[in-house]
Amino acid sequence: MTFPPILRAMLVAMMLVAGGASAHEGHDHGNQGKTQALAGTMPRLEAASGPFELVALLQDGELVIYLDRFESNEPLANAQVAVETPAGPSSASLKGGAYRLAAPWVPPTGSLDLIFTVTADDRTEILSGTLELSAAPNEAARSRWSLLSPASVQGAGNTLVVALLAFIAGVAATLLLRRGGKPVVLPVLAGLLLLPGNARAHEGEDHGGAPRAAPATDLAQRLPDGTLFVPKPTQRILAIRTVRPQVSTHRKTLELPGRIIPDPNASGFVQASVSGRLSAPEGGFPKLGTIVKAGDVLAFVTPPFQAIDVSDMRQKGGELEQQIAIVERRIARYEALAKTGAVPKVTLDEAILELKGLRERRAALDRTRGESERLVAPVSGSIAAANAVAGQIAETNAVVFQIVEPTRLWVEALTFSLLPDAQAATARTGEGQTLSLTFQGAGLTDRSQAIPVHFAVDGEQKGLRVGQLVTVLAPTGEQVQGLAVPRTAVLRAANGQTIVFEHTTAERFEPRIVRVEPLDAGRVIVLDGLAPAKRVVVQGAELLNQIR
Repeated sequence: MTFPPILRAMLVAMMLVAGGASAHEGHDHGNQGKTQALAGTMPRLEAASGPFELVALLQDGELVIYLDRFESNEPLANAQVAVETPAGPSSASLKGGAYRLAAPWVPPTGSLDLIFTVTADDRTEILSGTLELSAAPNEAARSRWSLLSPASVQGAGNTLVVALLAFIAGVAATLLLRRGGKPVVLPVLAGLLLLPGNARAHEGEDHGGAPRAAPATDLAQRLPDGTLFVPKPTQRILAIRTVRPQVSTHRKTLELPGRIIPDPNASGFVQASVSGRLSAPEGGFPKLGTIVKAGDVLAFVTPPFQAIDVSDMRQKGGELEQQIAIVERRIARYEALAKTGAVPKVTLDEAILELKGLRERRAALDRTRGESERLVAPVSGSIAAANAVAGQIAETNAVVFQIVEPTRLWVEALTFSLLPDAQAATARTGEGQTLSLTFQGAGLTDRSQAIPVHFAVDGEQKGLRVGQLVTVLAPTGEQVQGLAVPRTAVLRAANGQTIVFEHTTAERFEPRIVRVEPLDAGRVIVLDGLAPAKRVVVQGAELLNQIR
């Protein structure tokens, strides 16, 4: 039967590729994903008993033991660790945050059962596990091509090169066959030269160098099923901490917008009673943050006078001077006549009192011309706002200074529904600071269809600013059951779902999709998606979420 030339070329190429494909017999490519996730990790074992959790690694001929508290994942640094080894019992010593023990008795392959006796916090626990040991992986074999170069080709690139060369060899063989010549052996030899190097690459033969063991390294990684493999050394660096929440009943809360305001009984405004030009006292205007006391002079206000006012004041001054001169002469006459009894003493006394009153009126007029109004601090506290500039004209309704007592601050929140009887609440700032609040009162009139509610800030108030926005969480009368966890444990996944990380095994973490509601400024209630008493990551969860 005669085949077309192109068909004969394809048949020869298929025969050649078939020989190259057989070089991969015995390799299960369908399971590579399962073994690739933890490829290159060190031999290890995990064990947990009572309050302790243990991970042992074989590293550079040494058994490295990481011992943590089971519930919190907190490292134990004051424990005694004894190990039952094939060479007898040995004690591990603490070094570099881990307990270390020389392990010359570990075989190169197979498995090894170990028993650990841990004593800490007046408690002794026995933990056991099997250390799985595997042969050191050989260096990947290199394929050599007789007709090209000795460069290494692996995987899909190797298959493409084989197919290309096989197709070229098939075309050459077809041309020779069409001519009817005997050199048909040439394509066969070409196939033999091309394929055996590839076929022998998987037979474990020596291709120019002794096999070398690949170095074992532990890297945190996200596995194909979404779980995280995080070695214990990495957990120590990330400071991973966990809790085991239990189901309990809590009061439902409302999230209210709020802002920091000063306590009205410990704050005040400094304003001028008349319009005038500002001038600084001795030492200058007080700076922001300056501590002042009630009664301290902060500025002076000099009222401006128009030309007509100055003329009137001069006229009144002249009239007063004239009246004073007349009364002084009258008093002089009365004094002379009073000695002879011609003028009663009462008349002299009345003239003296009239002179005194005229002089006081003149002195008051002089003070009005040049005396400035003193702006004094109404309360003690810190200067929170300052709007004073030398030469500035201050209006009567303008705030020149605002004084706030930094240790007495309130929170004003707005609610659209009535809150229950006076209840303690909490607040959270944008920086994550938690504040404890005490109910002070609620308004009886709406403000933009909302009810203003005042709370006093208790405890530490460092870093708070007047006008700073906060989120107030006020309890309501409703009850809800769930798992209370810190807000730091709740994350937002890439798809927008709310998740927490469950610490399933010593070095495994699984994301759990949950439904939560706010509880207070520092906690939320997990209503669904998480079983009770599971270990939930509450510190370092954001760092775990970055592992890829």
